[in-house]
Amino acid sequence: MKRYIIDTDALVAYLNGSESGKPVLEVLKKTVDGSAESLISALNFGELYYHVLREEGVLKAESCLKLICEYPIEVMDVHKGLALEAARIKAESKMSYVNSVTAALAKHKKAILVTGDKEFKAVEKGVPIIWI
Repeated sequence: MKRYIIDTDALVAYLNGSESGKPVLEVLKKTVDGSAESLISALNFGELYYHVLREEGVLKAESCLKLICEYPIEVMDVHKGLALEAARIKAESKMSYVNSVTAALAKHKKAILVTGDKEFKAVEKGVPIIWI
């Protein structure tokens, strides 16, 4: 079964209904029908809330989280080993720490990362990526 890590950037594109969010919809359909597994880190979950809260207010942020929670997306905690792998990725690149955690999670889970964030170009040799 394929496993996907969905980045905040990709979730925002999907929630905004943009053309670039269509690959996210396809991944979510596979997750719903049980042919794939989708995950996000707890940091990405919080980052999504923060992003929508800042841009569109609390009602929209709560609505977005409710919608995301309706999908069988597993929100992964950041354990000590994952945090250290993220630190190594951060030390070798100019990625944000949250993106480093996302990349570390993709490596740890042997998953395909779904993103449109160009920061991830720094890890595309070691992490399979679906670019939106």
